[in-house]
Amino acid sequence: MARIAVIGAGMGAMAAAARLAVAGHRVVVYERAATHGGGVGRLTRDGFAFDTGPGLLHLPAVYRDLFVKTGKEPLERCVDLVQVDPASSHVFADGTVLSLPNASRAGVVQALDETVGAGAGERWSDLVNRAREVWDATRRPLLEEPLRADPAAREPLGRDPYPAVRKRGLFRRSAPVTLASVAERELKDPRLAALLESHALAYGLDPRHAPASATVLPYMEQTFGSWYVRGGLRALADALYERCLARKVEFRFGEEVLGLFEKDGRAAGVELAGGVGAEADMVVAGVSPGRLASIAPAAAEGTGSAGRPVPPGRFTVCLALRGARPTAAAHRTVVHTPDRGAELAEVFPAGGGVREPGPWRYRPTVTVLRPDDPATRPDDGHEAVTLTATVAPHGRVDWSDEQTAAGFADRMTDAAEAVLPGLRERVLWREVRTPADVEAATGAEGGGVPAPVLAGADGAFLRPGNATRVPGLYLAGGFAHPGGGLAHAGMSGAMVAGLIVSGADWRGSE
Repeated sequence: MARIAVIGAGMGAMAAAARLAVAGHRVVVYERAATHGGGVGRLTRDGFAFDTGPGLLHLPAVYRDLFVKTGKEPLERCVDLVQVDPASSHVFADGTVLSLPNASRAGVVQALDETVGAGAGERWSDLVNRAREVWDATRRPLLEEPLRADPAAREPLGRDPYPAVRKRGLFRRSAPVTLASVAERELKDPRLAALLESHALAYGLDPRHAPASATVLPYMEQTFGSWYVRGGLRALADALYERCLARKVEFRFGEEVLGLFEKDGRAAGVELAGGVGAEADMVVAGVSPGRLASIAPAAAEGTGSAGRPVPPGRFTVCLALRGARPTAAAHRTVVHTPDRGAELAEVFPAGGGVREPGPWRYRPTVTVLRPDDPATRPDDGHEAVTLTATVAPHGRVDWSDEQTAAGFADRMTDAAEAVLPGLRERVLWREVRTPADVEAATGAEGGGVPAPVLAGADGAFLRPGNATRVPGLYLAGGFAHPGGGLAHAGMSGAMVAGLIVSGADWRGSE
C-alpha cells in the first residue's frame, strides 16, 4: 500500500483518488478551497439552484465505468441521469429556429432539411461521417491511453486525421485545414457553419485556428447524446465525493499545497501552508499550469505549458424568474451571435491584447439552460435559468470591474430575450459568475477553462502528459491529458490510476 497525496479536489483528481483507493492505496486529498468539485460549482439562493460550471454531460460511459470500477453501486443508483431531448435548440442570426433531437442521426438530418433547406441534412451527415473517422483514429491514443513521452510516438497525433478532400490544381490551398474552412467549404450555409463552430466555441476553441479534427466534438455529442443529472451537474461531483469517502479517501479542505518534497530524485510528499509537510510515496496534481509551476517547477518545465496563452473563460448569469417554465421549452438553446467575427476578435484577440474598459459592442453567443427540474426552483410558479457564454479570461478583460461585468451580463440577457420574451420583467434577481470568480474559486489562471485535446496542428492542441519528468509525480484534470470537459477529466483520472497501479507501460484496457 502506497501513500498518495492528491493536490486538488476537482473531478479528475477525485476520479484518480477513488480508483487508487480501491487498488489499496492510502489517499489523502489536499484542497485549498472549502469544498470539492473544482469548476463544477453550484449557487443556491431563495430556493433556486444553478450550476455555475458545466450544465450537461457527454460521454456518460466514462463515469459509468468509474462507478462500476470503484464500488457496488453503479452510476445510475447514485445520480438520476436523464437524456435531454431535444438535445439542443438553435436560434440563428437570421431568426431561424432549429431543434435537434438527441442521439438520432436520421432525426438530425430531417430537422436540418426541414429547417435549413433540402440538402442541408446530407451535407451535415457527410461531415459527421468524416468526423467518425477522426473518432476512430484518435479515440484510443487520445482518450484511452496516456500521452507517450517519446516525441516520435506523439508525432502521429500532430497530423490531422480529418479526411476532407483538399482543393487540387495549380491554385490549391496550402494553408492548414481549420474547422472554419471546413464549415465554409463543406456546409455552404452560414447557419450550418454557425452550428459547427458553436461546438468549438463552447469549449473555448477558436474555429479559425482549431484543426478540422474538432469536428469530433459535435460527432461525440450527436452519437452519444446529451445528459443531465437531476438536481444539477453538481450532484455528479457530490456523488463522486461520496464514493471517495466510501473508499476511505481522506479530504483536507482549506489546505493549500505550496511545494513538492523530493527524495532521491522522486516526489516524496507535499509542503503545506505554515511549513507543515506531509510525506507521500507518490503525488497526483490536479492543478492549473501556474500552480504546478509554483509547486513543482522542474515538472512544469517539461509540460510545454510555459508561454501558452491562458484559455478563454466562462461567463455565467444565474436568473431567478417568476412564472412557470413552459412545458415545451427546450432544456438547452444556443442563441447565435449576429457577428461571429466581432465575437471571435473579443474572445481571441490578436496578440492577446488587453481590452480597454468601455461599452460592449457585440452580442455574444449565449447558451440558455432551462432544466425541467423541481430541485432547481422553489415551486412550479418559478423558473431557474442559466445563461453562459465563452469569453476572454480575466486579465485580458478586467472581470473584477463591476461595470464591465454588469454590462456584459446585460448583453447576454438581451440575447436570451430571443428565447424568453419579456425576460426582464420576469427577473426576481440575478447573480453573475465571471472568470475572475472562477480564478478565485479554483486557482486557475484567468479563470480559463481548458479545452479537450485534439489531433493535428503539429500537436498544438495536446496537453501535458499524465506522467511528468519528476518520478512519482502525476497530472490529472483538465489541464493535463486528455484535456478539459467532464468526460475528459474522468478519463485523466483513469489514466493516472492505471500508470500508478500498473506501471509506465500501462496502455489502457483492451
